[in-house]
Order: sequence, then structure tokens, then C-alpha cells
Amino acid sequence: MPLYELENERSFDRPVLVVCLEGWIDAGVGAAAALAALLTSRSTDRIAVFDNDILLDHRSRRPIMRVVDGMNAGLTWPATELRAGTDDAGNDLLFLIGPEPDLRWRAFTADAVDLARRLGVRLAVGLGAFPAPVPHTRPVRLVTTSVVADLVHQFGYLPGTIDVPAGIHASLELGFGEAGIPALGLWARVPHYVSAMPYPAASAALIDGLVRVAGLQLESRDLHESAERTRTRIDDLIANSEEHRQLVAQLEAQADAESPHPGQPIPSGDEIAAELERFLRGEGGG
Repeated sequence: MPLYELENERSFDRPVLVVCLEGWIDAGVGAAAALAALLTSRSTDRIAVFDNDILLDHRSRRPIMRVVDGMNAGLTWPATELRAGTDDAGNDLLFLIGPEPDLRWRAFTADAVDLARRLGVRLAVGLGAFPAPVPHTRPVRLVTTSVVADLVHQFGYLPGTIDVPAGIHASLELGFGEAGIPALGLWARVPHYVSAMPYPAASAALIDGLVRVAGLQLESRDLHESAERTRTRIDDLIANSEEHRQLVAQLEAQADAESPHPGQPIPSGDEIAAELERFLRGEGGG
């Protein structure tokens, strides 16, 4: 038996699947805010729901109880689901959203791949963000992961070999690739010194990257405007500290020395890995 229930069986015209599951690294809430912007700007319908009684540990992801004048008015259970909508030009979009499974990752991956095949998915794109030694005064750059070399080279990548803990996105990426469905992860690099606060520039970059790689029409204007306001606030904070000004200047010099071509390797893989490890230990301060 599959781990999902198909609630609304419809036909789609080569949809793009956007994967954004909660529970793994998301510096600056870059991916979560990008997803929220996508979902609130269009209507979506639930197509399938996964069995989270099997996939989740509810002691670590507890349902929310509503209490009204002392009365238990019900529980809201966390849901991992597939939703369907369209981009601004009417192209079909699917969204795999909700909490990352705690259990049965291989089975979940197999069922998600089966569902994508069944619905004719032409491309799967995962969204994420991680802390990196980059300045807030430069445009957010994306890096990719994929089993397809051509997709990796569209945006850039971390050179060399880096071993880091994986989220369910990595398992899905491999599963889609093995099934012949092109898949990649888009990762926004968030300045490590602001990774614990919302960073809308990362969210805007992720949506713009999704537009580029999938040929979609999606609006990111509001996120770019929010990013400008956030940059002004960060500028004001940095201006009060000579140490912070020097840090930003060093990061600017490093960023400016990088190749401007997105298909070229991005240096400082060791530094990025170190920042990621520090963030995972809960040390990524604002």
C-alpha cells in the first residue's frame, strides 16, 4: 500500500514539481518564505496527502490543540501533502509541502517518485538556503545539487567533496534522477551573520532561479522590495561596529573576486562547510 492517498485524480500538462519540506536547514527562512509567497499568490488544490501517522514522530512534531474557554476544540495535525496550481501564465505547478518525514525515508521517496511519474512531472526543483561567508551587500547567488551535470552547471556549485548531513530533499533528488525525472536543488547562500533572521533576498533569488531553470512565470517583486528594506536595516546595524564593517569589507572582496559566470565553480567550499556545521550546532547568530 502506498503511503499517500490520491484525493483528486486529474491530468496535468507536464507540471513542474516544487519540493519544500520543513525540518531541515533553511537559513534566513529563505525557502519557507519563497514557498509562502508562491502559495499565497495563487489558488491551489490538494491532490494527495501522505500518512503522517506512519511518517512522523508526533512527540517531536506535535499537533496543535485549540482551547476555547477551557474546552478542547480540536487538533490541527501536521500534513505532508501535494498541492496543484499554476504559474502566472497558466503552466501547471505541483507543490510537495509539509513536514519532512521522521521515518521511512526510502518508502516515502519511492512513493513520491511514483506519484510524480503518475502525474507526468517534467522537472522537480527543491528549494533551500544555507549560511555562507558572503556579504549582504551583494546579490544572492545560488548553488545547485543534482544528478544531472547540465543542471548543476546552470547556477554554480561547491567545488571538491564535502560531506554534510542530508535532508529528505537529497533522497528525493536521487530518486527522481533514477526514475528519469530531471531534478535539482536550488540553494540560496545567506550571509552567515544574518542567517538566524528572515532574509527575503534569499527567497527572491530562489523564485527567480525557479523561473530560470523551469521556464515559469512567477512574480518576486514584493520579496525584492522587502529585501531592500532588510538591507537598509542591516546596513544600519553594521555601521555601528568597526569590527562588523571590516568583516563585510572582507566578504565583499572575496565575493567580487569570484567568477561572475554562474556555470563556474564557486570557491570557499571549506568555509561554507564550516559555516554550515556551525549553523547546525545552533551557533548561527544574527
